[in-house]
Amino acid sequence: MGAFRNPVVSGFFPDPSVCRVGQDYYLATSSFEYVPGVPILHSRDLVHWRQIGNALGEEQLGFGPRVPASGGVYAPTLRHHDGLFWLITTNLSGGGTVIVTATDPAGPWSDPVRVPGITGIDPDLAWDAEGNCWCTFAGIKQARIDPKTGETLETPRRIWSGTPGVQFPEAPHLYRIGEWWYLLIAEGGTERGHGVSIARGPRPDGPFEPCPANPILTHRSTGRPIQNTGHGDLIRAHDGTWWLLFLGVRPRGGGPGYHVLGRETFLAPVTWADGWPVIGDVAPVTEGPTLPAAPWPESGDEERDDFTGPRLHPRWIQPRVATARLDVREGWLTVPEGGFAGRRQTHLSCRVQTRADAEPGAAGGLMVRLDERHWYGVHVDGDQVVAEARIGPLRQVLGIHRRPPGPVLLTVAIDAAGPDPDSPTDSPDLVRLGLVADDEFVSLAELDGRYLSTEVAGGFTGRVIGLSALRGTVHFDWFSYTGSDA
Repeated sequence: MGAFRNPVVSGFFPDPSVCRVGQDYYLATSSFEYVPGVPILHSRDLVHWRQIGNALGEEQLGFGPRVPASGGVYAPTLRHHDGLFWLITTNLSGGGTVIVTATDPAGPWSDPVRVPGITGIDPDLAWDAEGNCWCTFAGIKQARIDPKTGETLETPRRIWSGTPGVQFPEAPHLYRIGEWWYLLIAEGGTERGHGVSIARGPRPDGPFEPCPANPILTHRSTGRPIQNTGHGDLIRAHDGTWWLLFLGVRPRGGGPGYHVLGRETFLAPVTWADGWPVIGDVAPVTEGPTLPAAPWPESGDEERDDFTGPRLHPRWIQPRVATARLDVREGWLTVPEGGFAGRRQTHLSCRVQTRADAEPGAAGGLMVRLDERHWYGVHVDGDQVVAEARIGPLRQVLGIHRRPPGPVLLTVAIDAAGPDPDSPTDSPDLVRLGLVADDEFVSLAELDGRYLSTEVAGGFTGRVIGLSALRGTVHFDWFSYTGSDA
């Protein structure tokens, strides 16, 4: 395959879990307050991924308006066992630990089976040769369960605490490899101190001895361009090579460094020495698997949504409740008051446009959203087009332009800033909000992108760019997204 670019799944796709069936690979990640939940991606070479569905629909999640930002669904584990795909995750805002199954990872998925005896986040599933199902979760605790009924068969007990003195042992994954059971965990928190450690034992429940080289992956206290490396899942490719899929971020701008796309999914090679995994180089350009490259054919729908089908593409997500509709005006997406529907920002630089038609008295348009308290937007509002920003408790109008006749062509342009070591207060990117009037782009506001970063807003998500209705009902004819990491 040669070299590939990291991340292999860019944008807000954190906490990856991967499984292989034959020569196909499937990946699940966290989704938090957004519906549908838990995106499912497919690859044939571990490098090129495409989203094929979501494991949890709005009805299965049962979110209400009070679900907080970065609440909802936390890290999943995806496994294939006995002819079924099994996905276990934690719905902090309804249901606790749940398991869903499917014969096809693209769906449909079953209704959730609750596992009330498992009370921690980041649950994992592993089966031994006798058919016992072991559930290990953050803590690090473990119990045998019946995954079909959700019954916990014993009291969970702590089996390993990770590196002494290091906080947040979590994200466990348990594997039988050769003669040993390996227990992979994340620790140090999902910020700059994040890392991956591993232990092994003779049985699924231990006792576990830690690897003498722990942590086997961390970028803490380094100047590497990829940071927060942790929360990984091991996978053996169909050519016999080993790999680790894990989360990381790409901070940019001045100190402390701002990551705006969220936690992304990266890939690193794994070799084995003295019975322990050794993680290879993690870099923006890395030597690829020996598998034949299998990029997905370009279909055109990656860049443009015309809203002509019966349902939205799986990449479209909405916070808490899905209110956007395709059946109000043919070929348009209709967003009611307070609604938002968007897709993850997946490139450091991008251009987004839409054609918006607000009903009388309504206001809405394009929004770059981190959460409801941190967003930039350009909206049609009466006879005006308005650019505004919300940063915490502050909300301000930044520019106004006369509304052109008919539906309005709105634009968001995001340009990544180049590195400048002599400017410690540099922004990570520049966000421009505007419209097209008389065939010319009119910029209404230029904003420092750091205020839509995790370092400012907090939480666990990343930017989502999409269509909003601040007041009344707004219709959207199409939505286009083009991006680049150059």
